[in-house]
Formats: sequence, structure tokens, C-alpha cells
Amino acid sequence: MVGPAPRSFRQALRSPAGNGKARSGKEATVVEMSTAHFRLARAFGALLFLAGATKADSGALQPFKDELFSSQTVIETGDGGDFKVVDYQEMRDINGRDQIPERRVKSAYVSLGVRRQQVDETPELGTRKLAVTRTGVAEGSRFTVIFIHGRGGDRRLGANDFTFGGNFNRLKNLAVENGGTYYAPSVPSFDSDGVAAIADLIRFSAVQSSGRPVVLACASMGSFICWGIARDAASVERLAGMAILGGATDPAFIGSAAYKRKLPLFFTHGSRDSVYAADDQIAFYRRLHGEKYPTRFTLFQTGSHGTPVRMSDWREILNWILAR
Repeated sequence: MVGPAPRSFRQALRSPAGNGKARSGKEATVVEMSTAHFRLARAFGALLFLAGATKADSGALQPFKDELFSSQTVIETGDGGDFKVVDYQEMRDINGRDQIPERRVKSAYVSLGVRRQQVDETPELGTRKLAVTRTGVAEGSRFTVIFIHGRGGDRRLGANDFTFGGNFNRLKNLAVENGGTYYAPSVPSFDSDGVAAIADLIRFSAVQSSGRPVVLACASMGSFICWGIARDAASVERLAGMAILGGATDPAFIGSAAYKRKLPLFFTHGSRDSVYAADDQIAFYRRLHGEKYPTRFTLFQTGSHGTPVRMSDWREILNWILAR
């Protein structure tokens, strides 16, 4: 059975993330779009994104170091490929991959030229400001990815090139090489205030890209933010999908705005996660999949709580979500 959400999580979900309206000034002239107009802009953006895929590559995103990040051994599959179990071995996937285990990946896994398109900034989002690290263009991106860290983290976690096996460096390069934008914000809290802040960032990102796809990815306690956003219809309308990496389960997701719209969900989890039990998340996935909901699940066999952030295949996740 799926267990209850933590108390702070339930509190976050009781408060709306905002009504999606601009609050003042110049932003109001571009944010106040009708639902019909925004859907047209998003659909047009998706067509432009797909049109940009190369003929040599069947996926929307061109490869980046796939031989290092995507060559994972699948030991079990199900649900027509939507559910899979990936072999994970600490000695190989941490000690063999890192120059200094869990602190600095080997140089082959990173490409640091992307730093030229990286900046720390604090954009004004209506009545608030939010500290973010942005990698990629400020306006006109083909797609946007927003990564939400867990407890104790900030924007530096999602922008670090060398930790988590270089996986964030790959995400940054995937964004830049494919004309996208990647935001790693510092989430102020994991309650309704945090949800409202990320709702503002989603709205800002959608406006900056003229309605092109926005993907929200949440790790660990950051999943509280994803589940809160799922209840805000205006944010859901702007999203192409969400990814939950080693996160909490939200049984109350059923009936949310995201559920009603069938917003694509991609889960990744470690089988030995001691913070959020894998069995609970798998049961939640199976319930959704049984209802023909667009969802996928990757389980890292023997992986712990931090394994999904290290091992999740960003290109696979984004290609699947952006193709929905």
C-alpha cells in the first residue's frame, strides 16, 4: 500500500501555487495569455522543437556522451518497456566512475565548455525574486528543464559539473547543444511558499520561450514541489511533463490538475532507498499505468536514495516527455 505523505507535504498541497496571473509591470503584457492562446503557442513550440531533430537521430535531443551515460544494462522489463530494472553496482558506478568517489567524476564524463553559457542570476518573478543558475539562452529556447533539489541543497547542487558522476554536466550540455535552457533554482522551502516560487519560475520560463515545452524534474524532498505544482492548473498547462527522482509518493495526485490532463510522469528510484520506499513508488506507478496514464519507471537494482540523481538517463527522460 502507498503510505501517507509527510505532514509538511500535506500542508504544501493544501495551498494553491498561485493563480497564474502576472502581478505588475511589463510582465503583465506578456503573461496574461488566454488558455487558448497559450495552447496554440505551446503546440507551435513543440512543432518547432520536433522539426529541429536531426534525420540521423530518431530522438528529439541529439546524443551527448551516450556511450558513458546511456549504456546501462537492463536486467528486467515490463509494461511494454515502460517499466525497467537497471543493473547498478556501487564499485563500478561510483568508484569506477569517479576520480574521488562521490566528489569528483573522471574528466571523460564532463565537457566544461558549457560553462560559457552558465550564469547565476536572480530574475524578478512578479512580486518575488528567486536565485537560479541558468545554463543556456535567456530567451527563445526550444525547451526548458527546471531541476528541484532536495533538503539541504540549493542551486549549486544542480549546477555542479563533477558530483553525481557528472550527470548534471550532461544535462547542461544536452540543453545547450539542443537549443534549450536549464534552470537550477534555490528552492526557498518545501511547502506552499516553495511551490508558489516554482510556479512563478515555470510561468517565467514559458514566457521567455514563447510557450515552448517546460519539463519539471524533482529529486528527493523536492518531489513535494512537483506534487504541489500538480495541483496548480495554470502551471500544469505550461508543463510538458515531470520527472520524479527518488521522491516521495503522492496518493492524492489522483484527481489533481496534472492527473486530469494526463501530464506525463517519469519515475526513477533506487531499490534500496531507505528514505522513500521503492515499493510504495512502484505501487503508485502501477496504479497509474493500469489506468493507461502516460508514465514510465526505471528502478536501479541495489541503488540507494541518491542513485537516481547519479544514474538517471536525462536524454531518455527528456526525449520521452517531449515526444508525448
